[in-house]
Amino acid sequence: MRRASLWGERGVCYRPPGLVSENVTGGFTCRSEAEPVDKRVFGQRDTYREDSMLTFSLQSGSNGNAIYVEADGVSLLFDAGISGRQAELRLQQFGKDIRDVTALLISHDHADHIRCAGIYHRKFGLPVFVTPQTLARTPCTLGDISHVEHFFAGDVISFGLVRVYTIPTPHDAADGVAFVVESKGNRLGIFTDLGHLFPELIDWLSDVDGAYLESNYDPQMLAEGPYPPHLKQRIRGPHGHLSNAESARLAAQVGNERLRWLALAHLSEQNNCPSVALETHRRVHGGIVPLHVAGRYGPSEVFRL
Repeated sequence: MRRASLWGERGVCYRPPGLVSENVTGGFTCRSEAEPVDKRVFGQRDTYREDSMLTFSLQSGSNGNAIYVEADGVSLLFDAGISGRQAELRLQQFGKDIRDVTALLISHDHADHIRCAGIYHRKFGLPVFVTPQTLARTPCTLGDISHVEHFFAGDVISFGLVRVYTIPTPHDAADGVAFVVESKGNRLGIFTDLGHLFPELIDWLSDVDGAYLESNYDPQMLAEGPYPPHLKQRIRGPHGHLSNAESARLAAQVGNERLRWLALAHLSEQNNCPSVALETHRRVHGGIVPLHVAGRYGPSEVFRL
């Protein structure tokens, strides 16, 4: 294994000084997603250069996560929580070949983010960027991964002119990180599995042009739902997930001075639904930026920066 800091060709690491149906659950009207791919592009102000940043979520939720980002000739996958076949097919729907992906970056050791990393590597040839603790502590059997590039939380990884900032989070993972991807002055945030609202989070969200932002659960749905007490406590505890209200308050603090759009991400199947998450955000901050949902069962829209 080589440290990412030794990479010259693909990456350099250094340290800085989703048809919609409705059902009613617990008094809430929820839209459950089984949506066909929507290839509309959001985020435009007027027109965009061909070299602008492009991103879409392949899937987002506890059933599996993967996000695609492309900028300046570099294409990156963040997390590997869906099967290799699904990842390949969903990328193909947007004209992308998974074998052209520059690298796979893993946020943390939980199965819905890492379980198929070995498959992506062996089947498609993707190098895997991951912290040592995340790789060592995952409960998943990943199989042989011959090309691992280690980074440490807080490092910045460079792929040509594209930089990826890694941000330590208080989520209950071995060594979890969030990401900010930067290219030619544009910044994309990937902020999920956050634990709680830590001080640096508002600074980072204030400094991005678009973001995937965790909006995991509705407190009333969680309280009245089927989960056992210990799991409810874990989710709403300081190392679990952000509620809709917490996520919305964070967005309200940031405003829309720079932020062009938010894609609400990692929504719980049992304790949330897209309509509730969106309504909470609009109630709290009035929809100060365009809001979207990264679905649990298929790809999102395409977003540009």
